[in-house]
Amino acid sequence: MSDDSQQRQIRVGETADGADLRLPVVELLTGRGFVTGKSGSGKSNTASVIAEELLEAGYPLLIVDTDGEYYGLKEEYEMLHAGADEECDIQIGPEHAEQMASLALEENVPVILDVSGYLDEDVADELLRKIARQLFVKEKKLKKPFLLVVEEVHEYIPEGGGVGETGNLLIKISKRGRKHGLGILGISQRPADVKKDFITQANWLVWHRLTWDNDTKVVGRIIDTEYSELVSELDDGQAFVQTDWTEVDVRKIQFRRKRTFDAGATPGLDDFERPELKSVSDALVGDLQEISERKDRERDRINELEAELEKKETRIETLEDELSSARDVSSAARQMADALQNTETVQSQLPGSDEDLRRLHEEIADLEAERDELRETLDARDDRIEALEAALESRTATLKRIRSENDQLRDVVRELQREQPYAERGGDEGDDDGASGDAETPIVQAGGDDIEFGYTSVDEGDAGEEAAAEPGFVVADEERDIEELLDVPWVGDRVARACDGSQCSVETAEAILAVFATDGHLRTETVAARVERSRVAVQSLLSELRTADLLERSGERTYALHADVRAALSDSAAERDANRAD
Repeated sequence: MSDDSQQRQIRVGETADGADLRLPVVELLTGRGFVTGKSGSGKSNTASVIAEELLEAGYPLLIVDTDGEYYGLKEEYEMLHAGADEECDIQIGPEHAEQMASLALEENVPVILDVSGYLDEDVADELLRKIARQLFVKEKKLKKPFLLVVEEVHEYIPEGGGVGETGNLLIKISKRGRKHGLGILGISQRPADVKKDFITQANWLVWHRLTWDNDTKVVGRIIDTEYSELVSELDDGQAFVQTDWTEVDVRKIQFRRKRTFDAGATPGLDDFERPELKSVSDALVGDLQEISERKDRERDRINELEAELEKKETRIETLEDELSSARDVSSAARQMADALQNTETVQSQLPGSDEDLRRLHEEIADLEAERDELRETLDARDDRIEALEAALESRTATLKRIRSENDQLRDVVRELQREQPYAERGGDEGDDDGASGDAETPIVQAGGDDIEFGYTSVDEGDAGEEAAAEPGFVVADEERDIEELLDVPWVGDRVARACDGSQCSVETAEAILAVFATDGHLRTETVAARVERSRVAVQSLLSELRTADLLERSGERTYALHADVRAALSDSAAERDANRAD
């Protein structure tokens, strides 16, 4: 990608002070986004504005349209509108998945995948899953910035219900797609219904107006508690924008109105005229139509073969009945001849009976041969299907085994990290001012019975009374493990509740508290860098820790240990030193 593309930005709205809000193209195409807001708040308009700007700049994308409201983009841009309705450019099924992914990635064709017209939800789900898998596989080789937009994402990755194969694939894209160039934007009216793993993985989020308590609580956990009420007061088109790539954590934005036809507007009494829409070339549609026609021909041929087989089997049964009747007549004739006692030669067979029997035998043999050939054709198809299913099952088992091994390795790493002192894991590297990790903070050795825990800064040399008044943490014994001092029952209970609310692990929360115990007052981005987690995820955890009275705000976007926690640390150290003295 050129340097110009790396630096390119698109304008989507204005900030509260009237300045343009510009978003970096590469972050949008390859990042993990989440746009939410109640119906009518402007979330779909925001998604359309982002799509318009990317299309205007010449970047393709694929939009999964669950309500048939994005075709208005074709008023200005040539896009392939694919789905089940007659209004679409082409009617497609799961068999078109690879071709659709190739058109989008290799031929730069923007796609609207309209899944609203499929009567069978399983077909729509399979179509999306196969296209998303093809995008992920092809991007491993192409590594081309590309955005997958998914409306009503809670239907695929619900918070309360089970996540199916399609949902797991979308979560996989959100976690691993970025390094291949494949980004994802999820859109939903109800953030409380979306799996929190997806939201906390996002590195840019747009919060339009939300009023339900469960939804506003999510805002409080991800941004901060003060925004739980503010988000319900937003006007149409207004939103709080949260991004990982700016110094400002949260900005209030007024998004511009989309330029193209609003196909998702609520119908009113006034008549509206559907604008003239642009379409892709007939050659592209022709290629997809050929796939559909080939599929139809295969289906018709199978039906024809099955009908012919049924006809042959019926004919065989009829001939077998005729043969049986002829044999009965011939047997009766022989018995009659044997019964005659005169010396004259009596014909023991009916005229022509041998010829009839021979003809029937030959016809039955021919029909049986044709029947066997038809059965072999169908059996070969069944064998091919069984082989593909077996290969898929084997691959699925391999993937499960690899995931299980990865989980075991992660458990081993976590166990080693818990056994390793925090300072050895790099917890003392860097500081809030961006200083080098080589500049270590000295640890004051308190003497006698006077043991004090608090925030102080220690200059090299004397660590007397003046040093005790500065920000930093004073410990009585340099071998004391900070994490061990945090092992206070009520602290542990509050940590567990905070982790449940933020979807972060207890290990991350303990590491964050240890960072605050060592370094004092810190901003969100500094803590995120220390524990190597997303700033959005860390902000969510800091908000929960503050709600649990484990942290407190010490300044603008700055946090510190709560006074109760500092007191508990001091009491624990004093008791421990007293035990040592005894």
